[in-house]
Amino acid sequence: MSELLFRPATELAGLVRDGELSSRELVEASLARIEEVDGEVNAWVLVDSERALAAAEQVRAGDERPFCGVPIAIKDLFAPVAGLPLTQGSELLGDFTPGYDYGVVRRLREAGFVLLGKVNTPEFGIPPVTEPRRHGPTRNPWDLERTPGGSSGGSGAAVASGTVPVAHGSDGGGSIRIPAACTGLLGLKPARGRISRAPDLGDHFLSTDGALTRTVADCAAMLDVLAGYELGDATWAPPPDVPFADAARREPGRLRVGFTLDMPIPSQLDPACERAVNEAAGLLESLGHDVEPVRAPWKETDVLPTFSVLWAANVAGSVRHGQMVTGTEPSQENVEPLSWHLYQQALGFTSVDVVAATAMLQAFARGIVAGLWADHDVILTPALAKRPVRIGEIDTCGDDPAGEFRKSGEFTPYTAIFNVTGQPAISLPLFHGDDGLPLAVQLAGPPAGEALLLSVAGELEQARPWADRLPPL
Repeated sequence: MSELLFRPATELAGLVRDGELSSRELVEASLARIEEVDGEVNAWVLVDSERALAAAEQVRAGDERPFCGVPIAIKDLFAPVAGLPLTQGSELLGDFTPGYDYGVVRRLREAGFVLLGKVNTPEFGIPPVTEPRRHGPTRNPWDLERTPGGSSGGSGAAVASGTVPVAHGSDGGGSIRIPAACTGLLGLKPARGRISRAPDLGDHFLSTDGALTRTVADCAAMLDVLAGYELGDATWAPPPDVPFADAARREPGRLRVGFTLDMPIPSQLDPACERAVNEAAGLLESLGHDVEPVRAPWKETDVLPTFSVLWAANVAGSVRHGQMVTGTEPSQENVEPLSWHLYQQALGFTSVDVVAATAMLQAFARGIVAGLWADHDVILTPALAKRPVRIGEIDTCGDDPAGEFRKSGEFTPYTAIFNVTGQPAISLPLFHGDDGLPLAVQLAGPPAGEALLLSVAGELEQARPWADRLPPL
């Protein structure tokens, strides 16, 4: 039964719908697989088995919901689930338990998913590794000494280890794409405004929700479920011409593809990551696309200092939210050193600093879109600059928080730029490294261009399938 959980979620829903498999059998298989492997992986921070089994009992054959009866994991960050603790990986949150569902969670329930519980995240979702002091490190199913990435590292590890076929995630600087690259999954960061942050926020400049999946079809179907306006949204992306699931199945046509190794954040590029981009460029050319190297507008510009102003302000908002809902004063005893460092930085900023940083990043974003998308349809970059780092290599509780934050950027310099521009970007696990770990590339699309990205991803998936590659765990 556990082998079923490596199959696409849309396929599993079809088996439940046709009566060939019950939702309870799927949930029981997930629970058994968690018992089998999560002692080593540590992806799960809360398994809500009783309520999950009860929900599964309500699913019947003939259910027309797109993901009827399929178990799913929810990232334990900014995604309230009524009746379940929301820790955000921090001791500051204590036992805070919200009494309402996040809009995305509600949509997942309405799509037929069975919520199995919560998965690990670094404190407040800050670094690209998942090693919170509160819950301990989540490990990569491909190599238990290495990170599954962050901040949706628990989500990536849960899917890669076969405990669930799909997991919720969120991405404010690469937090879906980084774990996908580390664990051999597909990770799409949707366009800004595509998925609502209801009911808590009207919108968000950097962060959006999404999912980690094995296949393009699952990725597109998940986007169809999650996308769309919610009452009171301040901004939202225009709806697609056709469902994303349909777009993923159609031919993309002949595209102008630009590829670059230029880094938005200074770092050293691992030769394997460089090789992956060159091979992906060759693959796209063999499929009939016009492919050429491009000089990126961000070359020799370190965007990290300006980005860090907004990032620190968001961290401060998370700390203050924790204080508000628990009544606990934040301190160095209940907040990790990296979080505390960014919080203290933010307290030194003025409102003018934050407004100025936002304006600078918006201007920078316009230059990027004008500089690259005037002559290209998609841009290809490495997904990561380095191979998945070892557990403890980026230490959020270390003595040099500023240095650890800089190391985070050096590991993942290619992702946050598309949070700044708001464009969709996707991590594709096209290759496998000599070290036995997945090796991914990133494709970025035009504003609100998820349909095009999914179409190209579908074409690449057919040319070089990856879903059957499973970790040794």
